[in-house]
Amino acid sequence: MLAIHGSTEEELKSYFVKIGEKPFRAKQLLQWVYEKRAHKWEEMTDLSKELRSRLSEGLCCSSLEWVQTQASNDGETLKFLWRLKDKQLIESVLISSDDRRTVCVSSQVGCPARCAFCASGKEGLLRDLTVAEIVEQVYKIDEYLKEKGERVSHVVFMGMGEPLENYETVVASIRLLCDPLRLKLSQRRITVSTVGLVDQIKRLAVEGLKVNMVLSLHAPNQRVRQKIIPYARKYFIGDILAAMLFYAKETKRDITYEYTLMAGINDHRDHAAELAQLLMGQPCTINLIPYNPVEGLLLKRPQKEKIQEFRDILTEAGLNTTWRYTKGKDIAAACGQLALKKSLT
Repeated sequence: MLAIHGSTEEELKSYFVKIGEKPFRAKQLLQWVYEKRAHKWEEMTDLSKELRSRLSEGLCCSSLEWVQTQASNDGETLKFLWRLKDKQLIESVLISSDDRRTVCVSSQVGCPARCAFCASGKEGLLRDLTVAEIVEQVYKIDEYLKEKGERVSHVVFMGMGEPLENYETVVASIRLLCDPLRLKLSQRRITVSTVGLVDQIKRLAVEGLKVNMVLSLHAPNQRVRQKIIPYARKYFIGDILAAMLFYAKETKRDITYEYTLMAGINDHRDHAAELAQLLMGQPCTINLIPYNPVEGLLLKRPQKEKIQEFRDILTEAGLNTTWRYTKGKDIAAACGQLALKKSLT
């Protein structure tokens, strides 16, 4: 079946022509789904009963089933659990901050990267998500917000999975999220995170998109990075940084380097000095993220004084830094905490 949320307008037009209908039905259908928020074929009253019956046999309205929502104590973070058609479970997170409503989406079931500090890759990769499964995470959360008179303003591909390993699907989902007939998001309000797939970073740079790019760096040199990120054994840090600079040049977008601080591993002042030297003069922001606890991992978060010392060294070197305020840690919705679930227990 053709998934409405995963199909372009042209694909839907071709479908309608194939079943003997006029192409304009595609736009009509998208208006019902995205503007009028119709959930059932019966609600699409300007379509004949016969046509609605035929569409129900050839088009899929939903690829996700809502399972549960968890709210954090901070009142600003919600974690949504979805069941897919094959019974796999994935998570998305809604983060509210001032007038921003950011959805953190998953792009795979599990993750192949297996970063040392992250829960998502503990069980490895099961499969890629489809375009519809990615778009619907945003659509359904936007629907939840509409009941409160709000809407999704930003999307970050920072949930479960390595987005650039599901490249074509992620790019297609970005285009649909920005479609004027759908959620009408700005490309500049969409962020893609990666552990550093060099060829895919360069490829995305010339896609004609203006999305933000974030590199999960987490180390000031190749040796430390290989201990934290297994993918680093395949991609040399110098090549990755060169690809990131190429992305910045081609898209005219600043880039962000995320650095998860883990006590005794990458948080020493010498690490900070080496990182400052590595990124000196680049058009970037360094986002410092204190490690968020993951069940089964023995890593620890550095003390606040240690984090501040690390940040001061970077700031004194003239680098723009942020210190991410942890949200959703109590419901395992913070950075690195989304995990592959096989059941609800």
